[in-house]
Amino acid sequence: MNLNQITIPSLDVEKSTAFYSILGLHLIVDAAPKYVRFECPDGDSTFSIHKVDELPKGHGITMYFEDNNLDELVNKLKRQGIVFTSNPEDKPWLWREAHLLDPDGNHIILYCAEENRKNPPWRIN
Repeated sequence: MNLNQITIPSLDVEKSTAFYSILGLHLIVDAAPKYVRFECPDGDSTFSIHKVDELPKGHGITMYFEDNNLDELVNKLKRQGIVFTSNPEDKPWLWREAHLLDPDGNHIILYCAEENRKNPPWRIN
């Protein structure tokens, strides 16, 4: 089994499309204002956004996008106007992470984990 697609809700699909395009996702289906789908620049995963009249309540969604050049990516995105809630920092779980919110308040973590993503020293067999 392989996770290959995630869909998130949005109040404004066109605004979210612009945001995720800046992050580097490639638009492959444009049925705005109701739906769009992107492919990630690395791997085979796709990511879509669909229009809703109301966002879900509670904690919401957290999305992780991995990039091996995290600090460079964050600096590039900042120059393009993306605002981060935290700058890249090393975490005790051996990942380096930077946090931000998309236009609908969904939590995004840009990170670099490399081998530790699936094989941390405490991995069970």
